[in-house]
This record gives sequence, structure tokens and C-alpha cells, in this order.
Amino acid sequence: MEPFLSYHDIKKEKITNLERMTDKQALIQTEALLRATKWFTTQNSKPETKLMKLTKFKNEPYTDWSKPANRKKQELAIAKIEKQFGKEYPNIIGGEKLTAKEKLHSLNPSNPNQVVGVFQKGTVDDALKALKVAEKKFAEWSKVPPAKRADYLFKAAKIMRKRRFESNATMIIEVGKNWMEADGDTAEAIDFLEFYGREMLRYADQKAAVQLPGEKDEVVYIPLGVGIVIPPWNFPFAILAGMTTAAVVAGNTVILKPSSDSPLTGMRFMEVMEEAGLPAGVINFVAGPGSAVGDTLIKHPKSRFIAFTGSKEVGIHINTEAAKVLPGQIWLKRVVAEMGGKDSIIVDSEANFEEAVAGVTVSAFGFQGQKCSACSRAIVDAKIYDKFVAALKKRVDAIPVGEAKDLSNYMGPVINKGAMENIMRYIEVAQKEGGKLVSGGVRASEDGYFIRPTVIANVEPKATISQEEIFGPVLAVIKAKNFDHALEIANNTEYGLTGAVYSKNKKKIERARTEFHVGNLYLNRKCTGAMVGAHPFGGFNMSGTDSKAGGRDYLLLFLQAKSIATKIK
Repeated sequence: MEPFLSYHDIKKEKITNLERMTDKQALIQTEALLRATKWFTTQNSKPETKLMKLTKFKNEPYTDWSKPANRKKQELAIAKIEKQFGKEYPNIIGGEKLTAKEKLHSLNPSNPNQVVGVFQKGTVDDALKALKVAEKKFAEWSKVPPAKRADYLFKAAKIMRKRRFESNATMIIEVGKNWMEADGDTAEAIDFLEFYGREMLRYADQKAAVQLPGEKDEVVYIPLGVGIVIPPWNFPFAILAGMTTAAVVAGNTVILKPSSDSPLTGMRFMEVMEEAGLPAGVINFVAGPGSAVGDTLIKHPKSRFIAFTGSKEVGIHINTEAAKVLPGQIWLKRVVAEMGGKDSIIVDSEANFEEAVAGVTVSAFGFQGQKCSACSRAIVDAKIYDKFVAALKKRVDAIPVGEAKDLSNYMGPVINKGAMENIMRYIEVAQKEGGKLVSGGVRASEDGYFIRPTVIANVEPKATISQEEIFGPVLAVIKAKNFDHALEIANNTEYGLTGAVYSKNKKKIERARTEFHVGNLYLNRKCTGAMVGAHPFGGFNMSGTDSKAGGRDYLLLFLQAKSIATKIK
């Protein structure tokens, strides 16, 4: 069968291409044209203009901070957020704005005395109410045509562009992302909406069935039901938006439980979707503790799926609870989980040395190492080990650390006090186990949760900091005897998310392609910065269910296939 073509593509080709096709191909494409015409003519006064924007997905460009106008806009947006410190925000269930007796406070990790926002501690009753509302709404939303559902995503993406500096500012203040990291987060959120909207159109038009004689055979994709979305604080806009809108555009309804460290960013997303006109009850926002809100929803027999990004421990807990079939439950729940990693970059003796040093530095210390894709282990060939460590120290010592709202700071704070204390404990354990502190290892300031970027050399492959996910600015540098040994070390953890190899040797690169067991492998480049569409993201083993967010398989996680065979008289 010919690949899926949009209405605009087909109309542009007109009769010329149809004449070159077989009768069967021409019939398929003509039917696609009629379906697309019907969908978009009924929903848009100028369908062709709209569809021209959908003919090809392109990643959202990043903001150019060298332009004074952009810097000014971002500064004003940060100032606006600061003026709103202490403001209270409700939970939103079925469009109704609700408050609770108990509150939770989102704090500025650069200055923990500042309350960024006051949120509601949702209760078991709130969770059950949200589930009931979402279940009722599903009966209606699941019947909305796919093109109309996709249109909400395209509208929301447009609004996100308009609100870009506000979204950036929220993350800069609430989770301590520097300007570039925050802007990249917003751009990725836009990418997810644009990509998943197009993907839903593709699945809606795809007819992947062999035609038997005397039958019309079809495979259609239908939604699952009510889902629970539990996003992380480290990509509080992009991952939250991606998981939620993927579920929604597929025809499901959602209960969104934002991270307690980044609820304001979650509220920014809700504001965007409300402005886009998404019907009330399709997404329900319930902040609160995992024990009351999360567990109640995960265990309930009426919840159909859980989309989660976070720690291994919580992911295992969710998977375990979701696997239990309770009275009244008529399905096996689907779990989409991304659970972190212990990611390595192999630096071969035949690598481009300067590029490898730079790539390791950026991968390890971007957003304070608080990425599941971050490089936490540099595995370096013994021939260049000492030279590499010296060059790495020089680069890392020069990294500026301070308040994220200051554009000149590359690194901001870690997310909270508990994280800071845990990271410092790991640094202490590393030295007790024989690691050599090369750089950092100390707090950068007593005012916020700041830690200097830390490099520890002479780390044994099975040492604690070589095996356990730290989720902070700590890099273990491990010496490998040769490339064989480096691959062995790279694969010696329970995780399998991202990895990279720097080498000019083509044979070694080819070996890495097959032997380096990670979901996202990068060759001669850093191991962070997966781009929607180009680098479908998700890992193996204890890194989760290899969900491949931002890829062409992702929507299938929120859909189920229905085969329909009609006898032709």
C-alpha cells in the first residue's frame, strides 16, 4: 500500500499521480481524499490552509538568547512569576475548580523561602470524583472524530508558542532550569503536540489489513478508557504534555497528577488546554500525595492505563499494583513506564578527544544531571584516561553555578532539600569506596540547593556510584582496559536507557550498534537531548517499558486494534 498521504498531499498531486497507480492504489488514495475532505471541510472554513501546515512535522526551533528582545521578554516573564509568589491554585475536575483543607507548597529551589504557589492536597474522595467524571466523559470524547481531537493539539501548540516565555519562566523558578534547558522543555512540549496530532491522523486513516476475496477487511484503532498520567518534575512541561496529549488525542480521558515539586508548570499546561477549548473533563487535574491520589487511581478497577515517568522504585510499585485484577475489573491494565537510567559514555582511545570531553561535560551536568538520560558514567580507555580526567576537570571547574533566573549560570539548584542531601551522601560513599574526588563535591551556596558539578575518578565498575542512579551533578569516571572492557562495563547495570560512544574506528562503532544494550544510542555525540520524531525515547530493563515517546509507535500504547471483516454480497 502507498504510505499515508495528507489531504493536502493528495490534492496537490491531483489526477496525475492517480493515473500512475494501480486501480487498487488509486481507489485507496481516492477514498483517503474523500475522508480527509469530509473531516476538514466540516471543521475549518479554510481547510486547505490549515492542512498545508500539517504536511510535514518540523521540530520547534529554540529561542535565540543572543537577541536583546528575547532576553528582555524572558526577564519580564520571570518578574511576572515572582510577583505571583504565594498565589493559590485549585484542582480541576470536570472543569470545576476545587480546593482542599490541606495544602502543598511549591518552593523555589534557588531560594526555598519563596513559595512559588500554593496547591491543593487532593484526597481519596477527590481522586474518586475525578475518576467518575473522566469515565462519564470518555463515553462522549471517544466518539469525537480523530481529526477534531488532533485539532485541539494543534491549537494548543499555537498557544504554547504565544506563552513560551511564561512557560520558560515557570520552570526557571519552580524547578531551577537554566534558560536554555527551560526553553528546550517548552519546545519539546510543542513538538509532542504537533507530532502526536499528526500521528493520530495517520492511525485514523491507516487500513493495515490484507483483503481476502469476498470480504472488506479493516483494522481500526480505538481508545482504551480512563488513564492516569503521573509525570516527573525534571521535564515538567514536555513529558507532562506529551503523555497527557498522546492519551487524549487517541480518544482517552485522563486524570493528571502533577509532581508535587512542579505543580505550577502542570497548571500552565491546563491553562493552555482550556484556552484551546478542550472540553471540560477530558483532562482532570488533581494535585496531591501519591498515597492518596496516585495509589487510589492506580488500584481502582475502572482505571484502564497508567502513564508514568519517574524513579525505578515507584515504577515497580505502579507496575505491581496495576497487575492485580480486582473485583469489577474486566481488563488487564496497561502500564507505560519510563524509570530512569545509569547512562554511560564510552570514550575510545581513537576518539576525537576535545569533542568527547565537551560531550561528556554537557551530558553529565546539563540541568544539574537531573535527567534520566544524563551521563553519570564516563568509561575511558586507559591509554587516554589521565589526559581525559585532567581536561574534564578544567572544563568542569569553569562551570558557573547559581540562581537559574540569571542567564549567565549554566547550572542551577537541585530540586529539593532531600535530593541535595542524598546527592551529598553519594559523594561521601564514593570516596569511602576508593573514588578520587577530582572536582566539586561541595555545596555551591548555603542559600539554595546548589551543588558544584562533581567528578570522581578511579571508580570501580561495580562501585555504588557506578550502579545506583544518583540523579544529580555527579560523574563517575571509570578506566577501561580496552574497547571490549568498555562495552562490558557499559552493560553491567540493571538499566538500559541512553548511552554514547566516541570513536573514529568504524568497526568499534558497528560493534556498539549491536552490543551496547540501551534504548537510545548516540554515536560521536552527547547522550542527552532526544528530539521528537528523530530519537524515539525509551529504554530497556529497569529503565522501563521502552515506550519510545516521540516516535511512531507511541500512540499505539494508548490505542487498541479492532479487526472488522465484512462479507461482500
